[in-house]
Amino acid sequence: MDERGWEECDFIFISGDAYVDHSSFAAALICRVLEDNGYRAGIIPQPDWKKTSSFTVLGRPRLGFLVGAGNMDSMVAHYTAAKRIRSDDAYSPEGKNGMRPDRATLVYVEGIRRAFKDAAFHSMKPFTQKEPAVIIGGIEASLRRFAHYDYWSDTVRRSILLDSKADILVYGMGEKPILEIARRLASGETIGSIRDARGTCVRVHGKAEDVFGDEWKDAVFLPNYKTVKEKDDASLRAYAEHFMIQKQNADPLSAKPLAEENDGDRWVIQNPPALPLSTEEMDRIYELPFTRRAHPMYEAQGGVPALKEVSFSLVSGRGCFGGCSFCALNFHQGRAVTGRSKESLLREARKMTAQIKREEFCREGIRRNAKGSGEFKGYIHDVGGPTANFFRPACEKQKRGGFCAQRDCLYPSPCPKLKADHGEYLKTLKALREIPGIKKVFIRSGIRFDYIQYDKKHGSEFLETLCAHHVSGQLKTAPEHISANVLEAMGKYSGASGRCGYEQFRKDFTAVNKRLGLKQYLLPYFISAHPGAGMKEAQELSRYLKKTGFTPEQTQDFYPTPGTMSTVMYYTGLDPRNMKPIYIARGEKERRMQRALISVR
Repeated sequence: MDERGWEECDFIFISGDAYVDHSSFAAALICRVLEDNGYRAGIIPQPDWKKTSSFTVLGRPRLGFLVGAGNMDSMVAHYTAAKRIRSDDAYSPEGKNGMRPDRATLVYVEGIRRAFKDAAFHSMKPFTQKEPAVIIGGIEASLRRFAHYDYWSDTVRRSILLDSKADILVYGMGEKPILEIARRLASGETIGSIRDARGTCVRVHGKAEDVFGDEWKDAVFLPNYKTVKEKDDASLRAYAEHFMIQKQNADPLSAKPLAEENDGDRWVIQNPPALPLSTEEMDRIYELPFTRRAHPMYEAQGGVPALKEVSFSLVSGRGCFGGCSFCALNFHQGRAVTGRSKESLLREARKMTAQIKREEFCREGIRRNAKGSGEFKGYIHDVGGPTANFFRPACEKQKRGGFCAQRDCLYPSPCPKLKADHGEYLKTLKALREIPGIKKVFIRSGIRFDYIQYDKKHGSEFLETLCAHHVSGQLKTAPEHISANVLEAMGKYSGASGRCGYEQFRKDFTAVNKRLGLKQYLLPYFISAHPGAGMKEAQELSRYLKKTGFTPEQTQDFYPTPGTMSTVMYYTGLDPRNMKPIYIARGEKERRMQRALISVR
């Protein structure tokens, strides 16, 4: 701050992750966007939450604090599916666990309240107050924005906005909401008066007839917290309905405001989702001057492990229309896919080749060796997003930023309007391979193999190109299961084979590599004990793996994390799509047995 001549920051981002200046890390991304729009942003990474002084090292921000638990929910970062403490944390220096607290968002807001006693609670004060706002966001806050089942306490917890007592919650991808809030605060508005920004949740006090006047007159009411927190049959059904109302109001083009009553006259109100970034907006954001390095203060500890995989990767898009029940992307990034332009990806790749001998940490001239991430040696680790080959929108509606609220793109069968096309992705990959200095371009994000099969024009060409140029010995795939009823629960189209096309893809992949004279292998990922999977289904999967001669290296017990349909199934024992009972493997003994059947050959 002294070197830049700053008396104060406009915003201070308190993050549960170590500080890595890379577009894959939320704090860096949001703060670079703020910087690009003329705001002074500071970052306090992984403060010692037991010390008040950790929250005051950058002073008091002019406009507000931004609080995020990190790239993962802090409880997921700390605990396995068996609720055991993890031995490491890839988002902390040296991979050390314990650098962030459990329920980090709540703890960090409490730390701010202790350090700056006037910087929290002021959405409950008169609108003339102008103390720094407290804004929570990121994956932890986003997926806990309403009443939610918490696996670790085995209870339904209320909205994290109420528990934290923050002023406003930003859900989903936060660039547009944060910039709107920043502009309005800078123009003199108080945070308590910012109640209508897209992509935000606010808390309001008052009787329904007073709250829902002209401002939220078309709001849709969710079952209230008192109803869904119980475990009787009516409450479990209400919880499943609660989730489906959220799912049906996730489309930015048609969603209504959602309202949830808590303890009488307290309301959490969700404004409609922010519109997705356009291709041009994404190009600009991902070409901001990220150094692609961890902060130099981590050099002595060997850097930050999470950077290694993404350090020289290209983010090609956002959003996922896969619709898997166990994935929270629907509620965070959204289903509408936005891809970057080929030209933008090529510019970023060329900058990588120019970084081979560069040692500068940032454009202000602080110089350090690039210890931790290493120097670029001509290998692009990945060109992808949540799903690598979802490079462009699924249909014409997604091109406008929306998607269908009443049906999924790929489930229960592929939508007739789906446009499966790898053409642009193929052109981009070819152009990247031809850049001088680029030795190899890998694809390490998950590949949706059924989407390759749906592409009748370019699917075969894409698989051939993938095997010839973009596989580093092993290709990650995610069949998750092969039992038809488990795939149904997972929201995956099982097709005529009952195996979601995986068996055919396995054969095609093997044949193409044999023809090319390459020894490359599939690395499929399976989930044990998912809702709908009993011992019968586990045995079916075990027999299939034995028949194919494959011993999976990646098997994961189903993990009931906030914001997924599968978690709703786990908690309620109901499939929220039809309210029919579904089998749940709850006991640790059966979960271990299912995992053992899949893992042992």
